[in-house]
Amino acid sequence: MDEGSDSRFWSKMRNFFKNNGHDLEEQILDAQDGGSLKREDASMLLNVLDLGDTTAADIMVPRTDIVCAEVDTPLRQIAESIVASGHSRIPIYEETRDRMLGVIHAKDLLSSLLHHEKEDAPVRKLLRELFFVPEMTNVKYLLATMRSRRTHMAIVVDEYGGTAGLVTLEDVLEEIVGDIEDEYDVLRPDDIQVLDNGSLLVSGRSTLEDLNERFQLGVVSEQVETLGGYLSEIAGRIPLPGDFFTLGSRRFTVKDADAKQIKTILIEPLAAQDVEQPEG
Repeated sequence: MDEGSDSRFWSKMRNFFKNNGHDLEEQILDAQDGGSLKREDASMLLNVLDLGDTTAADIMVPRTDIVCAEVDTPLRQIAESIVASGHSRIPIYEETRDRMLGVIHAKDLLSSLLHHEKEDAPVRKLLRELFFVPEMTNVKYLLATMRSRRTHMAIVVDEYGGTAGLVTLEDVLEEIVGDIEDEYDVLRPDDIQVLDNGSLLVSGRSTLEDLNERFQLGVVSEQVETLGGYLSEIAGRIPLPGDFFTLGSRRFTVKDADAKQIKTILIEPLAAQDVEQPEG
């Protein structure tokens, strides 16, 4: 279906259920509870409905985490970046990430390396056109547009035209079907790992909202959205690896950090005798 037919389909679906006195979301949940719709199918349908409220900024890889290369980078070095990241394509920029020139595909790169004696063949000749979208682009529209353009990647730009992040077709599809993992996937900035002993190993970019919803951590801030930002707010600086914070019934230990940000955090449940009791 193209964008127009997608919109007409969901409009008819919503109108049908409204005319029958039921909200579409409620009808899906009722079908799941009644056993006529599998849980995973219901989840996918609800995720599709939620696409209308999701923007490119919500699902993009932040600018600082984009795997990319400068246009003067030797082809072999670009190939090494592609192999290390597991991506099939990466964007190429000139001087700064705000000046994205195009995207280089692993197939084009491999072909060039095989047919050129020199490893420093011009990267510019291998670039394919990039697709740019504003941060507030609706993900449902983004999916339809990426399909019609037959593109798998889009650069998300801020209101000033600078690079805010990157979104792929896989990122959009994961909003519907959940995480799509393959043998080349590496730990992503938003990963949350549940360890065998009940502890959590999470990225500093994990949002407080997500962690509170999934694990009832009870950490709230009006100033920041991520756990890394929250710990930095408490410390008044960027914490160092090994720094830890006791919050409620858990200990938060910084496992990896640099001068700019906290990368990973270990969250461990405390024994009852180690939990600080309020003064009474």
